[in-house]
Amino acid sequence: MKEYLYSAFKEAENKIPQLKEIPISFDVPKSIEHGDLSSNAAMLLTKILKKNPRVIAQEIIDSLNLDSSVITKTEIAGPGFINFVFTSEYTSNIIKDILDKKDNYGKSDKYKGKRANVEFVSANPTGPLTVGHGRNAVVGDTVANLLEWIGYDVDREYYFNNAGRQMRVLGDSVKLRYLEALGDKIIFPEDYYQGEYIKEIANQLFEKYGDKLRNEDPESIFKDTAEQEIFVDIKKSLQNLGINHKIFFNENTLYEDGKIEALLKVFKEKMLSYDKDGAVWLKLSELGQTEDKVIVKNTGEPTYRLPDIAYHAVKLDRGYDLLIDLFGSDHNATYPDVMAGLKAIGYDSSKVKVLIHQFVTIMDGGEVVKMSTRKANYITLDELNDEVGKDVVRYFFNMRNVNSHMIFDLAVAKKQSDENPVFYLQYAHARISSILRRVKEEQLEVSINNLTLLTQEDEQALLKVLHNFKEEVLNSAENLETHKMCTYLYDLAGAYHRFNRSCRILGTEKNLAEARLALAYATMIVIKNGLNILGVSAPEQM
Repeated sequence: MKEYLYSAFKEAENKIPQLKEIPISFDVPKSIEHGDLSSNAAMLLTKILKKNPRVIAQEIIDSLNLDSSVITKTEIAGPGFINFVFTSEYTSNIIKDILDKKDNYGKSDKYKGKRANVEFVSANPTGPLTVGHGRNAVVGDTVANLLEWIGYDVDREYYFNNAGRQMRVLGDSVKLRYLEALGDKIIFPEDYYQGEYIKEIANQLFEKYGDKLRNEDPESIFKDTAEQEIFVDIKKSLQNLGINHKIFFNENTLYEDGKIEALLKVFKEKMLSYDKDGAVWLKLSELGQTEDKVIVKNTGEPTYRLPDIAYHAVKLDRGYDLLIDLFGSDHNATYPDVMAGLKAIGYDSSKVKVLIHQFVTIMDGGEVVKMSTRKANYITLDELNDEVGKDVVRYFFNMRNVNSHMIFDLAVAKKQSDENPVFYLQYAHARISSILRRVKEEQLEVSINNLTLLTQEDEQALLKVLHNFKEEVLNSAENLETHKMCTYLYDLAGAYHRFNRSCRILGTEKNLAEARLALAYATMIVIKNGLNILGVSAPEQM
């Protein structure tokens, strides 16, 4: 519906050129009495045209070439809102489009030919994925899905570092547990990796090699074996959620390929760096940031900023039109430094979009859950997945804005009732599927021949929600807001359930029954498509 009005307003610019100077938008009025869509364009033009907004509203209406078969009523309300009422004939035609495109309904070619890279998870291979990693993983994969739906060719990328202190500590941790397995008495440092998974890796090495590794460097077979085993575990955890990365990028290759050295040279040549106290500093204060930061410590070890700038340069050199980074809240104050450094060496940092996700708290019955685990001293993603299942994990992690702290309520997640939004949505899909199976016995079929019969309030309300799907997909993708899809689908399921209660299919006059059946089928398609974007299944039976 909005598409039609956008087109009409665009054409009206020939009569009212000032329409080009304001953002045109259409909102759904809170009350059905105020029409289907409303525009505040007249009020936005008041200062430009220096006229009463109601007068401007009338001029806009007069300039619009509206088809009476599409718009049945246009009126001015309040200080100058323009309200539009669509014909039932027009709203019902959406069914034809949905049934024609089916699984492809909602997809767009707007960004066809564009390439995007979504980098997410990116946890170093030091232990199992936590629920925090899970939120990152689910949102990142869903963002990639959304971008694909609007035409992007998307690469999913995982960035990791298998060097540095974390990995040294990992190797040391396994070595110490290995020595324990040999019978040595070990004082295990509190800041080393404590999980049972470390003992398991150490025991594997003990069973395979006996005491032959006693004098081996912790950073040799101990670190390498741990990295391999943990990465296998990480990939399995992600695959259990339907997530598969195309690219795994090791930070160490930036050093091996000379990218770090080359970047330091560029900073020096551009007089963007300087030496102080044995360290190398980046002149971030000259690049729009509050203060200069160290990029190479006095020990010779780079801070994260240097490889991160080099890594983003590498990605942009691959020719992507859009880069998405999904970070935890610990990056909130630091990623602007990377963007500033990237821009300073000549790259278009506007191509990089950063999403910051907040913490996850697991609750059950109002109490914080502390799950015991054999793997580590924290809640793992696998545990959560085992507890509630893939569909719930993916939906719940998507249904809140990433900028907000998330409460994951296990009690709600396990409910087989309308309180659980996943059940609510999947039940709507399964119920429609059940109806489609049953109507065959009544000699009824899906038909688009009598869609004009769909004039009841709940029929029209459902049709109007269906009209919004394509725009919701586009807006969710462009704004990288996965939670908006959850909100839309929940509203769609609500509209369907109201329609189902008030508008019978079985036992109704044949033409009307088949038109309603077409509406139900179209709703089923859209629910399934939306759930597919979220990575959630659409069962036909429950």
